[in-house]
Amino acid sequence: MPALTREEARSRARLIDVRHYTVDLDLTRGEEVFGSTTTVRFTTREAGDTFVEVRPRTLHRAVLDGHALDTAPLTDGRLPLTGLNAGEHELRIEADMAYSRTGEGMHRFTDPADGRTYLYTMCFQTEAPRVFAAFDQPDLKAPFTVTATAPEEWTVLGNGTTHRVEGEPGRWECATTPPLSTYLMALAAGPWHSVRTEHAGIPFGLHVRQSLGSHLDDDAQELLDITRACFDRYHQIFDEPYPFDSYDQAFVPEFNAGAMENPGLVTFRDEYVHRSAVTDTQLQSRAVTIAHEMAHMWFGDLVTLRWWDDIWLNESFAEYMGYQIVTEATCFTGTWTEFAVDRKSWGYDADQRPSTHPVAPEPQDVPDTATALLNFDGISYAKGASALRQLVTWLGEKAFLAGINDHFARHRFGNATLADFLDSLARASGRDVHAWADRWLRTTGVDTLTPHITTDGRHWRLETTHTGNRPHRLTIGLYDLDGTETEGRPTPREPLTADLPADDGHTLTADGPRPDLVLLNDRDLTYAKVRLDTDSWHTARRALAHLPDPLTRATVWNAARDMVRDGALPPADYLDTARAHLPYEKDDAIVAGVLDFARHEIADRYLPPEQRTAALETLTDLARALLEREPAGAGRDGGVQLTAVRAAIDSATTPGDLHHWWTTGTLPGGRPLDHELRWRLLHRLAVLGAVNTSDIGAAHDADPSATGTEGAARCRAALPDPAAKEAAWQALFDEADTLSNYLLKATFQGFWHAEQHNLLRDYVPRYFEQAPALAARRGPAIAQALGRHGFPRPFTDPGTLALGQRCLADDSLIPALRRPLADELDDLARALRVRAAH
Repeated sequence: MPALTREEARSRARLIDVRHYTVDLDLTRGEEVFGSTTTVRFTTREAGDTFVEVRPRTLHRAVLDGHALDTAPLTDGRLPLTGLNAGEHELRIEADMAYSRTGEGMHRFTDPADGRTYLYTMCFQTEAPRVFAAFDQPDLKAPFTVTATAPEEWTVLGNGTTHRVEGEPGRWECATTPPLSTYLMALAAGPWHSVRTEHAGIPFGLHVRQSLGSHLDDDAQELLDITRACFDRYHQIFDEPYPFDSYDQAFVPEFNAGAMENPGLVTFRDEYVHRSAVTDTQLQSRAVTIAHEMAHMWFGDLVTLRWWDDIWLNESFAEYMGYQIVTEATCFTGTWTEFAVDRKSWGYDADQRPSTHPVAPEPQDVPDTATALLNFDGISYAKGASALRQLVTWLGEKAFLAGINDHFARHRFGNATLADFLDSLARASGRDVHAWADRWLRTTGVDTLTPHITTDGRHWRLETTHTGNRPHRLTIGLYDLDGTETEGRPTPREPLTADLPADDGHTLTADGPRPDLVLLNDRDLTYAKVRLDTDSWHTARRALAHLPDPLTRATVWNAARDMVRDGALPPADYLDTARAHLPYEKDDAIVAGVLDFARHEIADRYLPPEQRTAALETLTDLARALLEREPAGAGRDGGVQLTAVRAAIDSATTPGDLHHWWTTGTLPGGRPLDHELRWRLLHRLAVLGAVNTSDIGAAHDADPSATGTEGAARCRAALPDPAAKEAAWQALFDEADTLSNYLLKATFQGFWHAEQHNLLRDYVPRYFEQAPALAARRGPAIAQALGRHGFPRPFTDPGTLALGQRCLADDSLIPALRRPLADELDDLARALRVRAAH
């Protein structure tokens, strides 16, 4: 399908104004298609031609102003509308639409646990025409009236409140919405298990498939408490009240994203309804996602971007507000630590690849929707949120919120641009926000701040070298070490605040001896890589675990991570530091982040292959040290014990202990094997060749859920057996395309393992040969999974790099595969540079 260009969208917006959509869906036409009838009322400002997007299995008829149109000109999802006169028009489109198995358009899922079927829409960006006929661009907003016919036992959810039509079994009506962009229309249908309540006069609902109903009941109180707390906090800081008539949160199967901000009907991946033990960090992350999507009700839904160059206006804002609101309104007060060690590294990594782009790219740099889709990445989310956090530090929260409220008031139920947003902030603050934005939002790359410290015994001097072009307001942490040479307790001095100019460094002088540790960007208020001087790094190696604030410790760990990636710190030194300090770390987000980097980057990629087994053994020892410190917890574990258990499983190099845990059904510390841990354990045993297909089949029989089906696919693909590998490969690449998005991802996750190098080597060129056709055939969602989960990461060698670069040179690659493939190849090249440096 051709991508909609910015110029096409601008031209159409100049010609027409959309007044109303009436969408009627028939969900009773079988397993392959559903009926879609769309009536669009629109006005043309002058005579002219345009087109409407519709991507049907069968287009039955199109009627414009009472006259049937010839449907033969429908090409690549566009139906021409020619010879339009100025004035009002009505277009009616009747079609059969195909259900999706890729999480796009109208996704259809049959639960293997009980055979029940569920549907939900994902109209994001360009997928609305797979559900209804639309003038599909964000600045042609209109009210929606949606009706649906479904099996009688189903419940239908929509953007507005829904009700059954009296006397028409299976017939549902959704309340007419305020003006919405087409990508925000939403519907979910099926025999949902629901928990309903009301808050502040607004109906709230939680919905999940029946087989997860008991788990939703277990989580409902917490989910509703978080939702109410965030809702109330937004009403305290925003002048504009919640702009829709209800707030439903549906946890849906096989969802590609974390969640989608459909007005009044937020859809989440149903993994957020936990059926196994989780850590507090996972619960906190779920709360942040809830707050993130709720922020979109104002920033994205009430006020919507005009074109896709301004996706950061949606995502950066929601990302920042999600973390901040959860910190302010809930029991989770450590959100910014998790942001530092998880989300921010996502942004740093993306910003150092050739595919980097500004947070707010110039409009001409986002010429079409295909280009825009690639920018939903670590830059638009994590870097953008970091930039907003720095903006709040510079402006002050009061001026920032005043600017936001001005923005909402001026553009409610309309569209806005970066310039509009900056104008509102400038009015509220009296500051030159446009100049700040030119430095922060229109540029690429990560600044690096390096300290140089000298002392004469009576004074010490800090000179900060600034590589980059952004101004920074930051905190400088100062710590003195008390204790022995090998272990000490850091005592903080009064921190310093510094304003670094955009194109220069910064110098300060203070009385007394120098601190043992000088930490630039303590509390992580700006977005920059920071280095440690030699003495400070020596102090950190002695005392990191005892630094008093988890955000401080996260900043040091991030500095160490950056030094490894830049070749300035040997990977083995990072591993040694983790082994020395992680057993004393209390913050699970830090433990999880450090272990993840050590396992998947240090052990798997940055160390030479002959050192990998020793590295995994070090991580296994580290996990055991954590388990010895942390007692087992029942159910949800607020400590790091569960994270340590997962690391012990994932890093095991021999099956002995794993077999013992499997047969006894318990883990170190007495933790029982729940669903998640059983599949994790079985997967590792499969990788090590210690189980067979019968074992996997028995486990699947015991857990026939969707998660169990994915776990079985992952385990079968992981078996070190030529027949198992070939069967997995055929399932992935066969033109029958039978795997859903989730089963494809699970199969790829099981396929590639460093332990199976000899067995897998011949599949590396096959991947680069076959991936382009699969991506073109199945579309963007599968293409992105193919790039991110299908890439042969265990093969960190020049030959794989050369094969990938040759594939990348193919002009026919669709953008949704080209970007992740380019990113993976850049990460591979970085890993080779790190190895060469040490």
